[in-house]
Amino acid sequence: MTLTLRSSTSFINPKDTKIIKAHLHEDLYGVISFKQAKSPTRLRIRSSLQEIKMERSDKLEKLHSLSMNHHTNDLRVPVFVMLPLDTVTLGGNLNKPRAMNASLMALKSAGVEGVMVDAWWGLVEKDGPMKYNWEGYAELVQMLQKHGLKLQVVMSFHQCGGNVGDSCSIPLPPWVLKEISKNPDLVYTDRSGRRNPEYISLGCDSLPVLRGRTPIQVYADYMRSFRDRFRDYLGEVIMEVQVGAGPCGELRYPSYPESNGTWRFPGIGEFQCYDKYMRASLEAAAESIGKRDWGSNGGPHDSGQYNQFPEDTGFFKKEGTWNTEYGKFFLEWYSGKLLQHGDRILEASKGIFHGTGAKLSAKVAGIHWHYSTRSHAAELTAGYYNTRHRNGYSPIAKMLAKHGVVFNFTCMEMKDGQQPGYANCSPEGLVRQVKMATRDAKAELAGENALERYDGGAYEQILATSRSESGNGLTAFTYLRMNKNLFEPNNWRNLVEFVKTMSEGGRNRKLPESDCSGSDLHVGFIKEKKIKEVAVV
Repeated sequence: MTLTLRSSTSFINPKDTKIIKAHLHEDLYGVISFKQAKSPTRLRIRSSLQEIKMERSDKLEKLHSLSMNHHTNDLRVPVFVMLPLDTVTLGGNLNKPRAMNASLMALKSAGVEGVMVDAWWGLVEKDGPMKYNWEGYAELVQMLQKHGLKLQVVMSFHQCGGNVGDSCSIPLPPWVLKEISKNPDLVYTDRSGRRNPEYISLGCDSLPVLRGRTPIQVYADYMRSFRDRFRDYLGEVIMEVQVGAGPCGELRYPSYPESNGTWRFPGIGEFQCYDKYMRASLEAAAESIGKRDWGSNGGPHDSGQYNQFPEDTGFFKKEGTWNTEYGKFFLEWYSGKLLQHGDRILEASKGIFHGTGAKLSAKVAGIHWHYSTRSHAAELTAGYYNTRHRNGYSPIAKMLAKHGVVFNFTCMEMKDGQQPGYANCSPEGLVRQVKMATRDAKAELAGENALERYDGGAYEQILATSRSESGNGLTAFTYLRMNKNLFEPNNWRNLVEFVKTMSEGGRNRKLPESDCSGSDLHVGFIKEKKIKEVAVV
């Protein structure tokens, strides 16, 4: 079989001839073995960490001295590791439990705080409204408890498939898809009429369109069922509940869908406000200020197409419509609807999980392309009204802080110099802006890497952004993602060093610059000519 560069997030493909062997004993860690194309390598995780400590004693002494010399603003940053997207099977069972058990023991030996897993709506409630199956997740929680690991669980109300890193397909529940087939306006729609089934349109948040319940009620019932099923583990094993609020679990519109080649980096994306519910809201907003014609066509007529650049459009160009009275009205409405959606779902979440001991978090996308332009076009189509003249992350941070919700942000591993000049990227500038916005709003900030990275350069960048010299420091970091590449010897050593350094206050140190996975995912973008297929034998 073949794996493309973007398909390594699946834990183990049933057709893959690579295997994980876990020989488990009460007093020994398992052996995790991977067959490789060139030469077999084996990483043995032993019950004693003496060998690792001896090999790295000099390095750790240097790390210790760095921490002692820079104690100001140093806080321990716990590291979590994302589990594979298919951790629970379509049948609702834990996928490859023996391999999972061995992998969790390895993570525990590395000093990792815990793991993150998606609790897929499309798996748990697939048999019918309010018919929930949590058994696969219960098996995972018990396994984590046995190993002394913590869990961040994502209430994933979106589909899996069609975005960066999606290696398996988990659609929305069949009964929801049936409702969508009867009423296609339940999902986001672009100007050309293309429907996106990733997530229910926020335009119908408060309407009883799902067999008598509103989408917010459906999400609340789902979370309530989770709380009741795992009440004894909340605050003890399950330390955080991340509330999905859009595609990829992120509070945003699906403005840059990769499925079927609709969008390619670094396209500006498209506004997603053409279902009948969003159009009705826009018409009402325009009429309320006496500008009825501003709501008659749905959205801007000159905002271009998914793969265009800002200067190709009348709306996003330097002196474009975005900075006119109409443009400001539309962007306030579009971004405001997204904020209202987040506010509604988090208000419900707060009531459900209050007193359980589990933190709540919400994820915001790191849209760093075209960040250095005036209009920040890619952010605008996603619902973040962030321009050279307006801070679009401050309102989000304030809304999350109001509910006591952690602001989870991506692209923490990226550097400006690694991005193509024509895309006008600035992930570092974006992260700095978010750190300042969360600090000013008094919201906690946590981070993730956006793409798979195993090299020292990525870890060093994460270490740098974890500190609080400029804006908020990180309260936690979640590493994307546990897969076979992570357990390659050099990649594993880098992870162990990284976790150790974060536990000692996030002090920087030099790690190998090379990515030992053999992939081309060593920068924040993939040029068309670099997309290759890598044979896996």
